[in-house]
Amino acid sequence: MTMFTQIDLMARGASIALFVLWSWILIRDHREMLAARIAVAMNVAIMCYILIAANWQWPSELARIPVNMVAGSAPALFWLFTRAWFNDENQLPRWGIPAVVLTALNIMVMQLAFPYKNLIFYTTSVIFRFFMFGFAAAGLWEAWRGRAGDLVEFRRKLRPRIVVAVAIYVMLIAASEIAVYSYDAPDWVVRSVGSSIAVITLLFCGAMFGMRHADLFGPSKKASSANHRPPADEALTKRLLAFMQSEMPHRDEEMTISKLASALGEQEYRLRRHINGAMGHRNFAAFLNGYRLDEVKSALADPSQKDVPIITIALDAGFGSLGPFNRAFREAEGMTPSEYRARATG
Repeated sequence: MTMFTQIDLMARGASIALFVLWSWILIRDHREMLAARIAVAMNVAIMCYILIAANWQWPSELARIPVNMVAGSAPALFWLFTRAWFNDENQLPRWGIPAVVLTALNIMVMQLAFPYKNLIFYTTSVIFRFFMFGFAAAGLWEAWRGRAGDLVEFRRKLRPRIVVAVAIYVMLIAASEIAVYSYDAPDWVVRSVGSSIAVITLLFCGAMFGMRHADLFGPSKKASSANHRPPADEALTKRLLAFMQSEMPHRDEEMTISKLASALGEQEYRLRRHINGAMGHRNFAAFLNGYRLDEVKSALADPSQKDVPIITIALDAGFGSLGPFNRAFREAEGMTPSEYRARATG
């Protein structure tokens, strides 16, 4: 066994060990949070990819297929993970599980057709790369787009690092897959790419394992306890609440925490920490949506506005479009706006 092979195996083994340990911590401390449960599933998929990319001799090609199917679902799971974690979502999107299942089934068909190199194989290969890049890009977009409104400071700082790490990771996987399936690359090329992936995975997992913030994946009871929050600035709280009540900045769909801080004459970092630490909000958009939903519910319960279209009420309250409004309303109230209006007005 060469030194390269030994280092490669150690990197893969260490990566898998860290993923197992990190997954156990997530299950132990955060199993009630959707983002943590998806993270565990994503970890399993990445571990399967580490095994597949090791280029070991399997008992048969059929034995590789289930492991490949799980490994191939990693990009879809990454997308679901970023949605749930960075947006503090508590429900999977309607198409979330079907997306994972379809990705895995496409991998199965591709693997079965691989020995024949026929039209089915090349078609599923194209679909696989489309899924891989599409889900990875969607996940990276989720990680990047809401960073300014992320009130969890450590998580906000982690966003660009995840974007860089996953972008490199996806490019290496793409290079590996193209080398194997399209150009019959020499074994040392495939092994080198695979080893690079293992090292990056080891570093990334080590960084994730080092996250010790109790509320990083959600407002746990321990983290949200009053004993664990910083002393509240009562003057700033009163000023902020009064401003939100009188000026209604939530009606501005382009409102950002920077604009709100400027309007209050407050430093952004202080306002950010105050809304998160003293008031318990993890996301600035969710903070604004609370005011928007209160205004919408008040209008829907008002008999004098029963003929006003719901979309008009939602837009006036500051929601940018109907889709995000409907999702936020259903998550908050457990029913559609139409059902709420019917119940409230009799």
